[in-house]
Amino acid sequence: MSTERTVELLKDAGFSGYEAKAYIALLASGAPVNGYEVAKASGVPRSTVYETLGKLVARGAAFEVKVESDAVSYVPLDVDALIGRLRRQTHSTIGGLEQALPQIGAAVTARVVQHLSGRADVIARSIDVIESAKRSVWLSIWPDESVEFVTAVDQAIARGVDSFTIAYGDVGSLAGRVYTHSYSTPDVVLERLGCRMSIVIADHDQAVIAGVTGDDVWGIWSDDRVVALLAAEHVRHDIALQLTAEHLEAAGFTDFWARDPDLEALRDAAALGIVSAFKDS
Repeated sequence: MSTERTVELLKDAGFSGYEAKAYIALLASGAPVNGYEVAKASGVPRSTVYETLGKLVARGAAFEVKVESDAVSYVPLDVDALIGRLRRQTHSTIGGLEQALPQIGAAVTARVVQHLSGRADVIARSIDVIESAKRSVWLSIWPDESVEFVTAVDQAIARGVDSFTIAYGDVGSLAGRVYTHSYSTPDVVLERLGCRMSIVIADHDQAVIAGVTGDDVWGIWSDDRVVALLAAEHVRHDIALQLTAEHLEAAGFTDFWARDPDLEALRDAAALGIVSAFKDS
Protein backbone atom coordinates (compact mmCIF):
# COMPACT_ATOMS: atom_id res chain seq x y z
CA MET A 1 0.00 0.00 0.00
CA SER A 2 1.35 3.45 -0.90
CA THR A 3 2.35 6.04 1.69
CA GLU A 4 -0.27 8.40 0.26
CA ARG A 5 -3.03 5.85 0.83
CA THR A 6 -1.80 5.19 4.37
CA VAL A 7 -1.87 8.93 5.08
CA GLU A 8 -5.46 9.10 3.84
CA LEU A 9 -6.49 6.17 6.05
CA LEU A 10 -4.93 7.79 9.11
CA LYS A 11 -6.74 11.02 8.26
CA ASP A 12 -10.00 9.04 8.10
CA ALA A 13 -9.14 7.80 11.61
CA GLY A 14 -8.86 11.39 12.89
CA PHE A 15 -5.20 12.32 12.30
CA SER A 16 -4.34 15.57 10.56
CA GLY A 17 -2.28 15.28 7.39
CA TYR A 18 0.88 16.41 9.17
CA GLU A 19 0.23 14.05 12.10
CA ALA A 20 -0.22 11.12 9.72
CA LYS A 21 3.02 11.92 7.86
CA ALA A 22 4.95 12.38 11.10
CA TYR A 23 3.67 9.09 12.56
CA ILE A 24 4.65 7.22 9.39
CA ALA A 25 8.13 8.79 9.54
CA LEU A 26 8.51 7.71 13.18
CA LEU A 27 7.34 4.21 12.32
CA ALA A 28 9.73 3.92 9.38
CA SER A 29 12.74 5.20 11.32
CA GLY A 30 13.19 2.13 13.51
CA ALA A 31 14.90 4.24 16.18
CA PRO A 32 14.27 7.41 18.21
CA VAL A 33 14.48 10.50 16.00
CA ASN A 34 14.33 14.22 16.66
CA GLY A 35 12.07 16.81 15.11
CA TYR A 36 14.56 17.79 12.41
CA GLU A 37 14.85 14.17 11.27
CA VAL A 38 11.06 13.75 11.27
CA ALA A 39 10.63 16.91 9.18
CA LYS A 40 13.26 15.74 6.70
CA ALA A 41 11.74 12.26 6.35
CA SER A 42 8.08 13.25 6.31
CA GLY A 43 7.87 16.56 4.50
CA VAL A 44 6.23 18.22 7.51
CA PRO A 45 7.57 21.82 7.65
CA ARG A 46 10.29 22.36 10.24
CA SER A 47 8.31 25.33 11.56
CA THR A 48 5.44 23.07 12.61
CA VAL A 49 7.07 19.68 13.15
CA TYR A 50 7.44 20.02 16.94
CA GLU A 51 3.84 21.20 17.27
CA THR A 52 2.79 18.20 15.19
CA LEU A 53 4.87 15.80 17.29
CA GLY A 54 3.35 17.33 20.42
CA LYS A 55 -0.13 16.55 19.10
CA LEU A 56 0.91 12.95 18.41
CA VAL A 57 2.21 12.68 21.97
CA ALA A 58 -1.02 14.18 23.34
CA ARG A 59 -3.15 11.61 21.48
CA GLY A 60 -0.86 8.79 22.66
CA ALA A 61 0.39 7.91 19.19
CA ALA A 62 4.01 8.85 20.00
CA PHE A 63 6.28 9.23 23.04
CA GLU A 64 9.13 11.51 23.99
CA VAL A 65 12.38 9.81 24.94
CA LYS A 66 15.68 11.18 26.18
CA VAL A 67 18.83 10.12 24.37
CA GLU A 68 22.40 10.32 25.66
CA SER A 69 22.73 14.02 24.82
CA ASP A 70 19.55 14.76 26.81
CA ALA A 71 17.95 16.00 23.58
CA VAL A 72 14.32 15.03 23.10
CA SER A 73 13.59 12.40 20.50
CA TYR A 74 10.40 10.58 19.59
CA VAL A 75 9.22 7.01 19.05
CA PRO A 76 5.83 5.84 17.73
CA LEU A 77 3.18 3.85 19.54
CA ASP A 78 3.54 0.37 18.05
CA VAL A 79 1.19 -0.55 15.22
CA ASP A 80 -0.92 -3.17 17.04
CA ALA A 81 -1.51 -0.86 19.98
CA LEU A 82 -2.46 2.05 17.72
CA ILE A 83 -4.92 -0.06 15.70
CA GLY A 84 -6.47 -1.44 18.88
CA ARG A 85 -6.82 2.04 20.34
CA LEU A 86 -8.41 3.41 17.15
CA ARG A 87 -10.80 0.45 17.02
CA ARG A 88 -11.91 1.06 20.62
CA GLN A 89 -12.32 4.76 19.98
CA THR A 90 -14.40 4.10 16.87
CA HIS A 91 -16.67 1.63 18.69
CA SER A 92 -17.05 4.06 21.57
CA THR A 93 -17.90 6.91 19.20
CA ILE A 94 -20.50 4.88 17.31
CA GLY A 95 -22.03 3.64 20.56
CA GLY A 96 -22.29 7.20 21.82
CA LEU A 97 -23.91 8.38 18.61
CA GLU A 98 -26.43 5.54 18.76
CA GLN A 99 -27.48 6.88 22.16
CA ALA A 100 -27.28 10.61 21.44
CA LEU A 101 -28.58 11.18 17.93
CA PRO A 102 -32.08 9.67 18.37
CA GLN A 103 -32.64 12.03 21.31
CA ILE A 104 -31.92 15.21 19.34
CA GLY A 105 -35.19 15.36 17.42
CA ALA A 106 -37.98 13.56 15.68
CA ALA A 107 -37.45 11.74 12.40
CA VAL A 108 -37.96 13.69 9.19
CA THR A 109 -41.58 13.34 8.14
CA ALA A 110 -41.07 14.29 4.48
CA ARG A 111 -40.50 11.36 2.13
CA VAL A 112 -37.45 11.62 -0.11
CA VAL A 113 -36.43 10.37 -3.53
CA GLN A 114 -32.68 10.58 -4.02
CA HIS A 115 -31.22 10.09 -7.49
CA LEU A 116 -28.12 7.89 -7.60
CA SER A 117 -25.36 7.96 -10.20
CA GLY A 118 -22.50 5.51 -10.59
CA ARG A 119 -21.88 2.02 -9.28
CA ALA A 120 -20.22 3.09 -6.04
CA ASP A 121 -23.15 5.35 -5.17
CA VAL A 122 -25.73 2.61 -5.88
CA ILE A 123 -23.81 -0.10 -4.00
CA ALA A 124 -23.19 2.11 -0.96
CA ARG A 125 -26.84 3.17 -0.73
CA SER A 126 -27.99 -0.45 -1.18
CA ILE A 127 -25.76 -1.58 1.69
CA ASP A 128 -27.16 1.28 3.79
CA VAL A 129 -30.64 -0.11 3.16
CA ILE A 130 -29.67 -3.68 4.06
CA GLU A 131 -27.88 -2.54 7.22
CA SER A 132 -30.98 -0.59 8.32
CA ALA A 133 -33.30 -3.62 8.11
CA LYS A 134 -34.96 -4.79 11.30
CA ARG A 135 -37.47 -7.34 9.95
CA SER A 136 -36.95 -8.20 6.28
CA VAL A 137 -34.73 -7.65 3.26
CA TRP A 138 -35.98 -8.20 -0.29
CA LEU A 139 -33.44 -8.39 -3.13
CA SER A 140 -33.70 -8.71 -6.88
CA ILE A 141 -30.08 -8.80 -8.01
CA TRP A 142 -27.53 -10.01 -10.54
CA PRO A 143 -24.24 -11.85 -9.86
CA ASP A 144 -22.23 -8.74 -10.77
CA GLU A 145 -23.55 -6.90 -7.72
CA SER A 146 -24.33 -9.75 -5.31
CA VAL A 147 -20.78 -10.14 -3.97
CA GLU A 148 -20.99 -6.60 -2.60
CA PHE A 149 -23.96 -7.52 -0.41
CA VAL A 150 -22.77 -10.79 1.16
CA THR A 151 -21.42 -9.29 4.38
CA ALA A 152 -24.37 -6.94 4.92
CA VAL A 153 -26.89 -9.76 4.34
CA ASP A 154 -24.98 -12.10 6.69
CA GLN A 155 -25.04 -9.44 9.40
CA ALA A 156 -28.75 -8.75 8.82
CA ILE A 157 -29.60 -12.45 9.17
CA ALA A 158 -27.52 -12.59 12.36
CA ARG A 159 -29.76 -9.78 13.70
CA GLY A 160 -32.83 -11.94 13.03
CA VAL A 161 -33.78 -10.31 9.70
CA ASP A 162 -35.47 -12.49 7.06
CA SER A 163 -33.76 -12.24 3.66
CA PHE A 164 -35.48 -13.11 0.36
CA THR A 165 -33.60 -12.92 -2.96
CA ILE A 166 -34.62 -13.51 -6.57
CA ALA A 167 -31.33 -13.92 -8.40
CA TYR A 168 -30.60 -13.47 -12.10
CA GLY A 169 -27.80 -16.04 -12.10
CA ASP A 170 -25.47 -17.65 -9.58
CA VAL A 171 -25.03 -15.34 -6.56
CA GLY A 172 -22.62 -17.66 -4.81
CA SER A 173 -22.50 -17.49 -1.02
CA LEU A 174 -25.31 -14.97 -0.55
CA ALA A 175 -27.28 -16.17 2.48
CA GLY A 176 -30.99 -16.33 3.20
CA ARG A 177 -33.74 -17.66 0.95
CA VAL A 178 -32.34 -17.40 -2.59
CA TYR A 179 -34.31 -18.32 -5.72
CA THR A 180 -32.78 -18.36 -9.19
CA HIS A 181 -34.87 -16.65 -11.88
CA SER A 182 -35.47 -19.03 -14.78
CA TYR A 183 -38.85 -17.81 -16.07
CA SER A 184 -37.59 -15.93 -18.04
CA THR A 185 -33.85 -16.63 -18.08
CA PRO A 186 -31.42 -13.81 -17.23
CA ASP A 187 -30.34 -13.53 -20.87
CA VAL A 188 -33.93 -13.09 -22.02
CA VAL A 189 -34.63 -10.52 -19.30
CA LEU A 190 -31.52 -8.54 -20.22
CA GLU A 191 -32.40 -8.57 -23.90
CA ARG A 192 -35.97 -7.53 -23.22
CA LEU A 193 -35.23 -4.70 -20.78
CA GLY A 194 -31.93 -3.54 -22.23
CA CYS A 195 -30.47 -3.25 -18.73
CA ARG A 196 -29.82 -5.16 -15.51
CA MET A 197 -32.40 -3.90 -13.04
CA SER A 198 -31.67 -4.46 -9.35
CA ILE A 199 -33.87 -3.82 -6.31
CA VAL A 200 -33.01 -3.72 -2.60
CA ILE A 201 -35.72 -3.14 0.05
CA ALA A 202 -35.66 -3.04 3.84
CA ASP A 203 -38.79 -3.60 5.95
CA HIS A 204 -41.09 -2.22 3.22
CA ASP A 205 -39.80 1.18 4.44
CA GLN A 206 -37.08 2.14 1.97
CA ALA A 207 -35.75 0.90 -1.34
CA VAL A 208 -33.01 1.24 -3.93
CA ILE A 209 -34.03 0.62 -7.54
CA ALA A 210 -31.16 0.70 -10.01
CA GLY A 211 -30.30 -0.11 -13.60
CA VAL A 212 -27.03 -1.06 -15.30
CA THR A 213 -26.37 -0.62 -19.02
CA GLY A 214 -22.78 -1.31 -20.00
CA ASP A 215 -20.68 0.98 -17.83
CA ASP A 216 -23.61 3.26 -16.94
CA VAL A 217 -25.22 2.77 -13.53
CA TRP A 218 -28.13 4.85 -12.29
CA GLY A 219 -31.03 4.57 -9.91
CA ILE A 220 -32.98 5.99 -6.99
CA TRP A 221 -33.21 5.58 -3.23
CA SER A 222 -36.50 6.38 -1.53
CA ASP A 223 -38.00 6.14 1.94
CA ASP A 224 -41.47 6.63 0.50
CA ARG A 225 -43.29 3.55 1.81
CA VAL A 226 -45.47 3.34 -1.30
CA VAL A 227 -42.33 3.02 -3.44
CA ALA A 228 -40.86 0.45 -1.05
CA LEU A 229 -44.11 -1.52 -0.91
CA LEU A 230 -44.43 -1.69 -4.70
CA ALA A 231 -40.78 -2.69 -5.05
CA ALA A 232 -41.11 -5.40 -2.40
CA GLU A 233 -44.28 -6.72 -4.02
CA HIS A 234 -42.45 -6.90 -7.35
CA VAL A 235 -39.74 -9.06 -5.76
CA ARG A 236 -42.26 -11.17 -3.85
CA HIS A 237 -44.27 -11.69 -7.04
CA ASP A 238 -41.16 -12.84 -8.92
CA ILE A 239 -40.29 -15.32 -6.18
CA ALA A 240 -43.86 -16.63 -5.99
CA LEU A 241 -43.97 -17.04 -9.76
CA GLN A 242 -40.67 -18.92 -9.74
CA LEU A 243 -41.91 -21.32 -7.07
CA THR A 244 -45.24 -21.79 -8.88
CA ALA A 245 -43.49 -22.42 -12.20
CA GLU A 246 -41.25 -25.08 -10.67
CA HIS A 247 -44.29 -26.76 -9.13
CA LEU A 248 -46.25 -26.75 -12.41
CA GLU A 249 -43.39 -27.52 -14.80
CA ALA A 250 -44.63 -31.07 -15.39
CA ALA A 251 -48.04 -29.72 -16.45
CA GLY A 252 -46.59 -27.86 -19.43
CA PHE A 253 -45.93 -24.52 -17.76
CA THR A 254 -42.65 -23.97 -19.65
CA ASP A 255 -44.36 -24.03 -23.04
CA PHE A 256 -47.21 -21.84 -21.76
CA TRP A 257 -44.76 -19.29 -20.36
CA ALA A 258 -42.73 -19.14 -23.55
CA ARG A 259 -45.56 -19.03 -26.11
CA ASP A 260 -48.75 -17.57 -24.67
CA PRO A 261 -49.59 -14.37 -26.65
CA ASP A 262 -51.18 -12.57 -23.70
CA LEU A 263 -48.08 -13.08 -21.59
CA GLU A 264 -45.93 -11.85 -24.47
CA ALA A 265 -48.02 -8.69 -24.74
CA LEU A 266 -47.69 -8.07 -21.00
CA ARG A 267 -43.93 -8.57 -21.09
CA ASP A 268 -43.43 -6.30 -24.09
CA ALA A 269 -45.50 -3.49 -22.59
CA ALA A 270 -43.72 -3.74 -19.24
CA ALA A 271 -40.29 -3.77 -20.87
CA LEU A 272 -41.06 -0.63 -22.88
CA GLY A 273 -42.29 1.12 -19.75
CA ILE A 274 -39.21 0.23 -17.71
CA VAL A 275 -36.78 1.29 -20.44
CA SER A 276 -38.63 4.58 -20.91
CA ALA A 277 -38.69 5.27 -17.17
CA PHE A 278 -34.94 4.75 -16.75
CA LYS A 279 -34.15 6.90 -19.81
CA ASP A 280 -36.25 9.75 -18.43
CA SER A 281 -34.52 9.56 -15.05
